Amino acid sequence: MISDIILIGPKTTGKSTLGELLAQKLGIPQCSMDKLRWDYYKEINYDEELAKRIREKEGFIELYRYWKFFEAYAVERLLSEHSNCVIDFGGGHSVYEDDELFNRVQRVLESYNNVVLILPSPDLEESIQILNERNGGFVSKGFDFNEHFVKHHSNHNLAKFVVYTKDKTPEETRDEILQIVNI
Repeated sequence: MISDIILIGPKTTGKSTLGELLAQKLGIPQCSMDKLRWDYYKEINYDEELAKRIREKEGFIELYRYWKFFEAYAVERLLSEHSNCVIDFGGGHSVYEDDELFNRVQRVLESYNNVVLILPSPDLEESIQILNERNGGFVSKGFDFNEHFVKHHSNHNLAKFVVYTKDKTPEETRDEILQIVNI
């Protein structure tokens, strides 16, 4: 049984803030994917120049697609290297359109009891609206990332628990997480 707490969910849901609060309360390290991802990507030949060309020519949606293989690898690497900590994933690290990549991430997460999906509200449309207000909307070539990350099956299928942040302070949300996880 692995007792790490892993926070997943769309961009700007508060994963990093909650990760810091949980780590402080529990007296364990916080491990943030956003701080480590690029090092992991480079291990398997992430090409920054290619990524730049993709974004310039084809837009962020294609850059997002280019990242997916690297994101799955980063999840595997992060979890193999870090334990006894609170881990917060980047917004895209728990959403996979490709079944093979999703299955890889699902397999590596299945032994973790405390995978917590953070969303603003149980009402998915309201969650999208709240995220749009927080981050100004996240759309590329008509593809709405906030909507996609909120509604896509990946986050929901990977999570063992879901916690909603609407009308709660970060500390109240932290305490709710501590009440439901198995540590």
